[in-house]
Amino acid sequence: MKRYTQLQDIQADLREGKLSCQDLVRHYLQRIEDSRHLNIYIEVFEQEALAKAAELDRQLQQGEKTPGRLFGAVVSIKDVLCYKDHKVTAASKILEGFESLFSATAIERLLAEDAIIIGRVNCDQFGMGSDNGNSHYGQTFNAADPERVPGGSSGGSAASVQAETCLASLGTDTGGSVRQPAAFCGLVGMKPTYGRISRYGLLAYASSFDQIGTLTNGVEDAALLLEIMAGPDGFDATASQRAVDPYSELAPLDRPLKIAYFDSAFGHPQLEPSVKQLSMDFMDRLKKDGHELEAVPFELLDYIIPAYYVLTTAEASSNLSRYDGIRFGYRHPEANNLMEAYQKSRTEGFSAEVKRRIMLGTFVLSSGYYDAYYTKAQKVRRLIYERTQSILNEFDCILMPAAPGVAWKVGEKSNDPVEMYLADVFTVQANMAGIPAICIPIGKGREDLPVGIQIMGKAFGEKDILQLARQYYNPSQSA
Repeated sequence: MKRYTQLQDIQADLREGKLSCQDLVRHYLQRIEDSRHLNIYIEVFEQEALAKAAELDRQLQQGEKTPGRLFGAVVSIKDVLCYKDHKVTAASKILEGFESLFSATAIERLLAEDAIIIGRVNCDQFGMGSDNGNSHYGQTFNAADPERVPGGSSGGSAASVQAETCLASLGTDTGGSVRQPAAFCGLVGMKPTYGRISRYGLLAYASSFDQIGTLTNGVEDAALLLEIMAGPDGFDATASQRAVDPYSELAPLDRPLKIAYFDSAFGHPQLEPSVKQLSMDFMDRLKKDGHELEAVPFELLDYIIPAYYVLTTAEASSNLSRYDGIRFGYRHPEANNLMEAYQKSRTEGFSAEVKRRIMLGTFVLSSGYYDAYYTKAQKVRRLIYERTQSILNEFDCILMPAAPGVAWKVGEKSNDPVEMYLADVFTVQANMAGIPAICIPIGKGREDLPVGIQIMGKAFGEKDILQLARQYYNPSQSA
């Protein structure tokens, strides 16, 4: 079967009878089997996907109804999204055997448009990690080089698209968990404005940061998926009531843009030379096409990561308190009383990284330290938000590297949590400010590994950054 990188090509062949949904699903199932060494899937919905494909083929042949907008789209989902009557574990032992009673709003909207969900994919436990190594199910590997990581926490989502086991994948982005894996795997990673997509049915890590995003081969599919999932939701009070723009109607840019970039980012000591060079080359392309690029000061870059980890760990300590070994999920078999049930279940159920973040969060929220850490971090977040908004009031968007370097080797950063945290230095700003951001591939860096660049836009300005991204990237350039 030929390689499909865009839904429009799949749908064209389906309508012309050159392809069936069943053929497509069987092809992806074979790709899943061929890529088992990458440890991408936690569970494959083989029979269910084939049955759904057969039903869609029948409906198309008999003309029973107009096919949905995602007819022919085979999608994987990160193991933090609830799908009714399917297991969801956040890649953690603490939720071993748990089956969801309902589907996330985002998934309901995909299914309503005839998407086929082929399986749930690996991730860092509860979205806590940058390399997909913090999983109860083991490390996921990068398809471009199986000795390297796919990024995190949505590394399984990225690898599933990269390895051609599905057309697109749903991930989540708390501090870069969609965009950094996209950069490492040569994909398009889209994180919308906070509240643009309902978080109902998403297992929370840090509620004021989490946002569902997409990993795709091209910008057009990212735009369509966003358009379908976005919008108000009565089940999520943080979902915006704002009308959804027609993101899928991506017209060419009709004017040159004014684009900001930070010297403090492009001159950052952690930025690898190959990533910097490719980023500068991309900026030169923008300048040659008439866009105005200007360096602006951003003095807060070094404060982003410390403030982010204070705030997210604080929220995690609260959100993860429900996983207590009593109400659902894993319970230690040797617990003899309530206290032992709590202690033994959580000690064995959570990974070292999850326990580290829960303890850090509990500490910064504790009496005597709340003002010194949590309150101060909130003030820093406010400063970052205000400075970002002031820049976007003057510029159309902000350009930033998606990651300081290319995908590192498996285990390379495992013993240094701080170094792992610093891998998110360029992506966290968008989550702190609640603005949309997209990562697109810009070439191959050191050791012929994918490199991505990030475009951040104004709140609810997804269409603007999607149009810019589309103009400078197409799937034929994908890794």
